[in-house]
Amino acid sequence: MTFKFAALNLFIGLLLALLMRRSGNTSALAPALAHRAVTADGIDTDMYLPHVAKPVRAAFVVLVRNSELVGMKKAMRQIEDRFNGKFNYPYVFLNDVPFTDEFKAETTAMTKANITFGEVPQEHWSYPEWINQTYAGECRQQMQEQGVFYALSESYRHMCRFNSGFFFRHPLLDDIDYYWRIEPDVEYSCDIDYDPFLLMQRKGIKYGYTIALHEYPETIPTLWDTAKAFVKSNPGFVRHLAGYSWLSNDGGETYNGCHFWSNFEIGSLAFFRSPEYLAYFDYLDRAGGFFYERWGDAPVHAIAAALMLQKEEVHWFEDIGYYHNPWSNCPLSPESRLRCHCDPAKSAVHHYWASCTQKWLALPDNNTTLPAGVE
Repeated sequence: MTFKFAALNLFIGLLLALLMRRSGNTSALAPALAHRAVTADGIDTDMYLPHVAKPVRAAFVVLVRNSELVGMKKAMRQIEDRFNGKFNYPYVFLNDVPFTDEFKAETTAMTKANITFGEVPQEHWSYPEWINQTYAGECRQQMQEQGVFYALSESYRHMCRFNSGFFFRHPLLDDIDYYWRIEPDVEYSCDIDYDPFLLMQRKGIKYGYTIALHEYPETIPTLWDTAKAFVKSNPGFVRHLAGYSWLSNDGGETYNGCHFWSNFEIGSLAFFRSPEYLAYFDYLDRAGGFFYERWGDAPVHAIAAALMLQKEEVHWFEDIGYYHNPWSNCPLSPESRLRCHCDPAKSAVHHYWASCTQKWLALPDNNTTLPAGVE
């Protein structure tokens, strides 16, 4: 009798398994009978094992100093817990001096993913020959008297220039197509259960951001005029005429300071490596504003992205909870809130200074006419 019941139970179990397979419901099956595990993107999870080639050639790119080790470990713990512990994308650490053994050991211990450490070439972190360093020093002093942030810092200017025109040329990124920029002390407040790199590749997105702000005008007094001069000489640079409406409130005459906050960026390196962007950066670089003023890489990137990329090629990662002092992006949708611990009421999108996000979303999908004042 016991044998008969056992045989009957086995028959019923196999019948239920067959029915569940036909209906697509395998959640109740034993592991041996279940389908192979996949991510929310439909990718086999084995593709994300450490030291296995990922679905996208991508990496976290981190420009950091040895003295920022603790803040870097904090940021890594955040990104590992929220995303990379499952996806295992590699890290590329860059520094203008050699990394210490302590920095290498302690950051390597934070992740199962591959890490490489590189030094910035001297020619990418020094004054080019056309810069008058005496005049640059006088300009820094004048900005200090005006109360400009980082007015006296030479290293800050080298950093902005490097991030504007050189990071994507580093040999450690030669085999990388997409990058995710991470900085020390940033926080991620939401679980990320999909692959943002894969999303960008599948949808043709070239640039992604979480927060868009207005720049401090005293740091970039001649940036817009310089960019307009470049466009006048290179009209083919502009592929997105509606971008002028985002960058300017008066038909292109002046710059309103809108930019994507670049301490968080997920982008296509092909965009920065394009002949158009390289020509644009070289023009800006020759003008000297990285040293005579304090041009940040964020407005430099943003002007290029707004004018070179179509609206749909720039993506707001609204569902990624992110904090960099003093601003945060906190998802507002009820679905996203289930994955987050941040306060949506404090999200930057509610503030005027960060209103550039909503302004970008409100742009028309197509614009075929140059605004008044733009030649």
